Amino acid sequence: MPQTLVQKGFHIHPGYLDRPAQEAMVDDLRQVLRAAPLVQPVTPRGQPMSVRMSAAGQFGWVTDRRGYRYEPRHPDGLAWPPIPASVLAIWEDLAACPRPPECCLVNWYKEGARMGLHQDKDEADFTYPVLSVSLGDDGLFRMGNPERGGPTASHWLKSGDVVVMGGAARLAYHGVDRIRFGSSSLLRDGGRINLTLRVVT
Repeated sequence: MPQTLVQKGFHIHPGYLDRPAQEAMVDDLRQVLRAAPLVQPVTPRGQPMSVRMSAAGQFGWVTDRRGYRYEPRHPDGLAWPPIPASVLAIWEDLAACPRPPECCLVNWYKEGARMGLHQDKDEADFTYPVLSVSLGDDGLFRMGNPERGGPTASHWLKSGDVVVMGGAARLAYHGVDRIRFGSSSLLRDGGRINLTLRVVT
């Protein structure tokens, strides 16, 4: 496995998952999405997001006209499915956290989708890290600062890469400027899946 990269406090683990592990994880996620189908969320201002979302665990992160928040149930009213063991194993190996994750947010990026610079700050305790797993097409990940503005750094995340955001990077702004559609053959119809694990309460 390539050496861990550290950029602006973000710990990037290139190639953490090999191809068979990625394929197995995609199979696990198909089970999750059968129980909790992807939805296209809207921002509190009513603007549709370009990514589609679901979740696993005790909570899912949702956004709608009522605002950004965690909910114990999918918008269809059913409880979120459990986080797959294959995903939990990454947290146990890399997060250096005494608590297990309570949410695994599943974001699917189609061609042209992006995620603007934002902070993950709807959780109760920012001393716990956020861990991100990339599957499928390459995504141009942009890393900012704990406050808006200032210089940013960018890194192409490839399928199987993992990023840990803790310490000074925990509240840093970050986003995905674009994906390189068709760069990976992992997902049958192309696109990128991003998983983010976090402690909520």
